[in-house]
Amino acid sequence: MAEQQIFLERIDRVAVVSLRRPQRQNSFNKTMFLELGCVTRELKENLPRAVVITGEDKVFSAGFDVNPDNPWVAELIAAVEKSAKAPAERLIRGLRAVVDDFVSLPVPIIAAINGLAYGGGAELAVRCDMRVMDPGAVICFSEVRLGLMPDWGGGASLAHLIGSSRAADLILTARKVPAGEAINLGLVNRISRPGECLDEALNLADMISRNGPRAVRCALKVIRESRNRSLRQSLDLEAEEAVSLIVSGECFYGVAAFLGKQEPDFPDDN
Repeated sequence: MAEQQIFLERIDRVAVVSLRRPQRQNSFNKTMFLELGCVTRELKENLPRAVVITGEDKVFSAGFDVNPDNPWVAELIAAVEKSAKAPAERLIRGLRAVVDDFVSLPVPIIAAINGLAYGGGAELAVRCDMRVMDPGAVICFSEVRLGLMPDWGGGASLAHLIGSSRAADLILTARKVPAGEAINLGLVNRISRPGECLDEALNLADMISRNGPRAVRCALKVIRESRNRSLRQSLDLEAEEAVSLIVSGECFYGVAAFLGKQEPDFPDDN
């Protein structure tokens, strides 16, 4: 039986997803993709207030495991030798579907970049809603060095995040980006103290988890969908979500706590 490589832990109202394949720098093989899919389904069934994803052994993730022992690598080599488009397309769409499903969870997802994040690992981090980075960590969109390109959705997401020109600089050069530059580019939200990346991400997630869960989900929906809408469409969506949120009655808890000069205690279902 294969050893488990992705672990899910719940700390109060926050879920922590840990990538644990240190012998291969937490790079994704077929088993890890299957496990990420299982974790996503479990999170959907019992939604936390926020999710933190991180890696083990001072490594976030080296991305796709380019290893002859990885059966998908053999499939890709065969596809290249036969100039067969279908197998490559099937693989790419399959990998993207797993990542898409995870980052589409309706709660904030925070990447705790505790070490190197290369290739698909950098893409996964970029596709999260927020990023906290250790001062010694490095981000590198390394795919073009292998004659490949971002295919987990990270290229388009990076362009939306920091602009097309800056994204071109990082992706086309495949250069390593240290924490200081990453924060200046707007690539990450916060830089932690050395060795405290996960703690900083958990603090951020805890702050979010104390707020109205429905309010957070509605606001997050507008933030995410605004990337694919015009300003007018985004404003209309914001109004729709605001009305729906008020009608839900969640604000009763927040307003009552405010008037009583107390910290609000929002239930998960109301």
